[in-house]
Amino acid sequence: MQEKWKNAAQQETPELLLSDGEWEIMKVLWQQSPKTITQLVAVLKESTGWTKHTVITMLGRMEKKGAVYYEEGNRAKEYYPAVKEREAVRSRTERFLQKVYDGSLGLMLNAMVQEKSLSRGELDQLYEILKQAQQREEEGR
Repeated sequence: MQEKWKNAAQQETPELLLSDGEWEIMKVLWQQSPKTITQLVAVLKESTGWTKHTVITMLGRMEKKGAVYYEEGNRAKEYYPAVKEREAVRSRTERFLQKVYDGSLGLMLNAMVQEKSLSRGELDQLYEILKQAQQREEEGR
């Protein structure tokens, strides 16, 4: 199992296109895995209303996409994420940025700030991110 995870986790995810529902399953698996189909249904039923058949169908699609894999457990298949959360989020964010803002992070930030007031904590967090980016840039020179 460890070797499978290591190999799967090292894969890049540039074309991993997940539906909103598939993201819900991935979030559960990233939080704690492995999970059986029964366990996934139990966790997701209240928030989604999904049946066992829906979860099985989605897991099958996700396997084909390379997002999840399973191992045979004692009584049931045990599902694991095949990609790291950080990589999947980065990939989706980059696609969104490219699609909506033509790749411009500045345009996106401007649109977000114009639409929503930032709290002091959010401003501090943004300043810290920008300082770190500036330090990386200066170290790269």
